[in-house]
Amino acid sequence: MHITDSDKRSFREGFRDGIPIGLGYFAVAFALGVAARSVGLNPLQGFIASITCLASAGQYAGFTVIGTGAPYIEIAVITLVANARYLLMSTALSQKIDPERGMKHRLGVAWFVTDEIFAIEMRQKGALNPFYTYGAGAFAAPMWAAGTAIGIMAGNLMPVRIVSALSVALFGMFLAVIIPPAREDKIILGLVSISFGASYLFARLPHLREISSGTRIIILTVLLAGIAAFLFPHPQEDAS
Repeated sequence: MHITDSDKRSFREGFRDGIPIGLGYFAVAFALGVAARSVGLNPLQGFIASITCLASAGQYAGFTVIGTGAPYIEIAVITLVANARYLLMSTALSQKIDPERGMKHRLGVAWFVTDEIFAIEMRQKGALNPFYTYGAGAFAAPMWAAGTAIGIMAGNLMPVRIVSALSVALFGMFLAVIIPPAREDKIILGLVSISFGASYLFARLPHLREISSGTRIIILTVLLAGIAAFLFPHPQEDAS
């Protein structure tokens, strides 16, 4: 595989942008490790679970059913449902990645599909160089897996409330990703505000609040993105 200077530059940029994501992941994964320990996983098992499934909601759901002694098929299904929103992100990325890149690069980008990495990928101008994703994932993914393993080892040494409070860093980091484009574009600002309000209503209204958080995200994403695409079509960017 020939790696160009552009690929190296994209990797460095991705690694730089992946540092705050990785630090946020470490904090959240630490709390995830405490949950993993409660269902009997050891640090190595937790590390492998996190490096092969970069998804907090999916892993929490998986660890929950592991604790109940559920069969493998049930664990697979609940993880698939909890992570279903990544299908939407992958669809968007498949249209943005450099069309000259082969299947192996598309699979590589797919491996690192997470909410935060997806956000910084979509902010890239023009076609997405997969080496940008590799750079971001090279720091973020190991930090996620290491956080889980260390959380398992730490066990109950820290109060659960303190460990859970560390997850605030991830939400702050995600806001830092969406606020700059929202300040530059009033349409994005409006859509972000509407999505916040709609998400709150879905979590409070009868019947709707009974829907799982992952499913709510899928419904709102498809609905709001579809309306926005129809009302405010974005001109195609020059990939050159």
